[in-house]
Amino acid sequence: MGAYILFELRVVTGFAAAHRLTMVGEKCENLHGHNWKVEVYVQGQQLDEGGVLMDFGLIKTHVRDLMKTLDHKFLNDIEYFQNGTPPSSENIARYVADGLTARLTRPDIKVSRVTAWESDNAAATYFPV
Repeated sequence: MGAYILFELRVVTGFAAAHRLTMVGEKCENLHGHNWKVEVYVQGQQLDEGGVLMDFGLIKTHVRDLMKTLDHKFLNDIEYFQNGTPPSSENIARYVADGLTARLTRPDIKVSRVTAWESDNAAATYFPV
């Protein structure tokens, strides 16, 4: 039996936006904003002929495009966060993971996790299955 090899890449970015959450606490029910930090991880087993899993520049381009859909927006107005999907940090992480997954063209590379930090000491991580 051969050794299991796995590579994981990480890209960190951020965006500023406002949201309003209901049913989670008095302060969060008011309109407020955050400067989110977002960590995106992709993984795979095979390096390409250049010796890399995936070009960091390509990951950054995809993530930058996703951040444009969130940056300086009222998140509650974004279609993804309507119909029962509140714009919580958990759902923001899932939104980014879903968006990046849709942009990846190599079936052997997967989004392994996305962490959305709403402050320096509070974050939510989503692990796509």
